[in-house]
Amino acid sequence: MRTSTAVSIPRPLVQLNQWFIVSIVALSWVFQIELLIILPLLVGMSALLFKYNPVIKTGKLFLKKEPSAYQQEDADQQQFNNIIAVSCLGAAILSAAAGWSTAYYIFSGMVFMAASVALAGFCIGCFIRFQWKRFQYKRSLQ
Repeated sequence: MRTSTAVSIPRPLVQLNQWFIVSIVALSWVFQIELLIILPLLVGMSALLFKYNPVIKTGKLFLKKEPSAYQQEDADQQQFNNIIAVSCLGAAILSAAAGWSTAYYIFSGMVFMAASVALAGFCIGCFIRFQWKRFQYKRSLQ
């Protein structure tokens, strides 16, 4: 639910979180340690359940300027993206536990690709959310 004041996150902190996800997923593939992706899963779940992301909180300590001096990302959009990432990472963990390596690579690969593409400048989650909001708006006109 949206509050009356807009909440945002400095872009460097969002990018740090994306790099964290990309790095951990890549390491899990390289070293074939599927359970390594529990780390970004736990970080994402913490952000969803407690509004506390340890990666972003730690990164905030290293900002050279005030957080408001950076380009901002919408916190609601980041939460939507996080729901998708946590769902895919959870599915990847469950797949690994079931011995379904193909499904593990598909689900973890979706998160890896989404975070990588976001680092390159295109937010897949933003596009999905925009289309969903557009659909809701068009439906409300009927």
